[in-house]
Order: sequence, then structure tokens, then C-alpha cells
Amino acid sequence: MANEDYTQKENVYSSKVRAGKRRTYFFDVRKTKGEDYYITITESTKKFNDDGYERHKIFLYKEDFNRFMNSLNDTVNHVKTELMPDFDYEIYERRQKEWEESVAREAAEQAANPTPEAEAPAEEVATSAEPTSSDDADEDLSW
Repeated sequence: MANEDYTQKENVYSSKVRAGKRRTYFFDVRKTKGEDYYITITESTKKFNDDGYERHKIFLYKEDFNRFMNSLNDTVNHVKTELMPDFDYEIYERRQKEWEESVAREAAEQAANPTPEAEAPAEEVATSAEPTSSDDADEDLSW
């Protein structure tokens, strides 16, 4: 029971960033037994053969937050200003927004006009859904 309580308290905050059709990044704040906090950054990539997800994690501790952010910002800015200054980095945001809008439109159309082939069995839908947090993602790991 104590272990269950700790597991419930461990995940404090979570956000996710979709990066294309197959890749998602999860940013989770977790709590230690000593009442401290750290961040996990998880890259989750859907496998080509539809056999779950491949995951890579980074654990980031409070003593490294500032140096990590400074180095990440310096690196991204170097690419944007020195290596590829003419590239339109906002194109990805526009594409993502367009994709999300088209998915929402298709879902609304399907809800308004259901067809027999649009109604998939419940278990098929559940297995194809992407995890909503890296905790859910851990359940799909097959090492």
C-alpha cells in the first residue's frame, strides 16, 4: 500500500509535444522520496512494424537545470542564427496546426456521418492509441 501511495505522488506534472506522426516527447516532473523534484524527458517513437513504442529517457536534476537550459538554448540559437539563418522554423508550427485542424474536422465529420467501416472494434482502437504520458508509455516497453 505504501508503494502505491508513493507511485501516485511521484508524477507531479506532465506535458507532451507531438513531433510528426511517429514521435512524441514527454516532459514529466517527478517527486523523490526525499521530497525533491526532477524532470524526465522521454522520446517515444512508434515502431514501423506497429509493435509498440521505442523510448529513450533523460533524467534532469535541479542542480543541472540552468546549465542544461543555457546549453540547449545556445545550441538551438547557433543552428538558427549561424547554420541555417534563412530557414523558416515556424513552418513546422503551421503544419502541426493544419494537421490538428484536419484531424479535428475529420473526427467531426465522422461523428456527424458515421459509416459502418468507421466503427472499429473497441480493442483495436485501444491498442493503436498513443500513450498520454511517459508513465503510460512505460507499460508498452518490451526489452
